[in-house]
Amino acid sequence: MIEQQHWHPVASACDLGAAPLAAHLLGQPLVLWRDDAGRAHAFADRCPHRGARLSLGRVEGGRLECPYHGWQFEGGGRCMHVPALPQFQPPAGHRVGAFGVREAHGLVWVRLAPEPAAGDAAADLPLPTFPAEDDARLRKLNCGPYDVAASAPRIIENFLDMSHFGFVHEGWLGARGAAAIDAYEVEPTPTGLRATGCKAWQPQSNLHSTAAAQVEYTYEVTGPYAAVLTKLPEAGTTAVEGWRESIALYICPLTPETSRVWFRLAVADFDSPDEKLRAFQHTIFTQDQPVLESQVPKCLPLDLRAELHTAADKASSAYRRHLKTSGITFGVC
Repeated sequence: MIEQQHWHPVASACDLGAAPLAAHLLGQPLVLWRDDAGRAHAFADRCPHRGARLSLGRVEGGRLECPYHGWQFEGGGRCMHVPALPQFQPPAGHRVGAFGVREAHGLVWVRLAPEPAAGDAAADLPLPTFPAEDDARLRKLNCGPYDVAASAPRIIENFLDMSHFGFVHEGWLGARGAAAIDAYEVEPTPTGLRATGCKAWQPQSNLHSTAAAQVEYTYEVTGPYAAVLTKLPEAGTTAVEGWRESIALYICPLTPETSRVWFRLAVADFDSPDEKLRAFQHTIFTQDQPVLESQVPKCLPLDLRAELHTAADKASSAYRRHLKTSGITFGVC
């Protein structure tokens, strides 16, 4: 599957401490753990000896120890110690499946495909980017995770969709009487698409709104299951002068029809408590969640004839075409 070549978020970095942590990605049970140097590792959550879940074990001497017979595995996955045979030197084939791991955006990312050969640019795909990450004028924090009974592509498409604002987010990001969507532009990018000139009238576009405002959005799909939006309200409509924000959506596709979701917020606010900033995003997403979970089919149809479309759906239609041409098969139909 092409999905295995991409990097996906599987856990909050702060949740991975001294104990092994169970995770799940693309139908694969994983165990995450840190060695004595604090480096994160990801293995298949199954001991190759007798099939026990390694996530029930512990980290001992910088190695992951199986809970059943105490076999110990180093960070590359090779077994280094069998307690029942202290003098035994396990051969190279005594190993557990190990996967690539990176930490970024406050998350632990895993790629299930083997490490690509040097120079194989097609297989050496980068992490989804977040341009606001390096902007010192914006404060960053994560919101989530949320476990959602919907496919990852359905959730991305909802993120790109402005015409639901006046109904799902009435009184917050939209109003029924101002649901019209002006024309906007969509262009393809190597990672998906970029939509510009998107505008929405919003009663309360952010935590610090003092008046309803026309808000300008820019959307970018940065991976098959990742996207970023930036939003800029009209001047004088927020309590924080020069307010601007950027929000990244990162999704772990657990199964074709279930997902784990994080948002990474980058906001021009260094004073509000984390809980207050998260509360606004929590309100918005928990308005979306029941609608997302009600959609059928749960997987996103890539045949544009399967559901109806209008010009207001330009971004989501472009996203579907991108997934189809990219060969994505997980979470789509």
